[in-house]
Amino acid sequence: MAQAAALRVTRQTVGAIADGAFKVLLAAFYIAGAAPLGRLLGTSAWLMVISGVALLIGGGIEIGYTRSRSMRTYTQFMIAYDSGWVLTALIGFLMARQGSSAGGEVWMGYQTAAPLVFAALLVAAAPARMASDPQEGNH
Repeated sequence: MAQAAALRVTRQTVGAIADGAFKVLLAAFYIAGAAPLGRLLGTSAWLMVISGVALLIGGGIEIGYTRSRSMRTYTQFMIAYDSGWVLTALIGFLMARQGSSAGGEVWMGYQTAAPLVFAALLVAAAPARMASDPQEGNH
């Protein structure tokens, strides 16, 4: 039973690291391709670069805190982040479909603010309690 729980935690930890790594890779893509991506999405290159920097910071913090924050906390934050990502992508798509030029800016605006909020919440979250911590029951 303990091995199954340890295996589940390990898979969740790998998932959290992969999520952070995806943000870091996406950041590099946004920064390196700022001008052509900006034209494609109807946004300015500077917004692409700022979004890339925000994703880089958020992804780096996400990877860095995997050992000190609970996977429950990570999971809750990732669900909220990804839900907002899907919602703003849908809103941006619908805006673009109706002829608005602001759809890409809405989507990229979210990708600029959300990783920083995610990172701040993760930093502020309580550290994970270790199962082997003899002081755990005394808190």
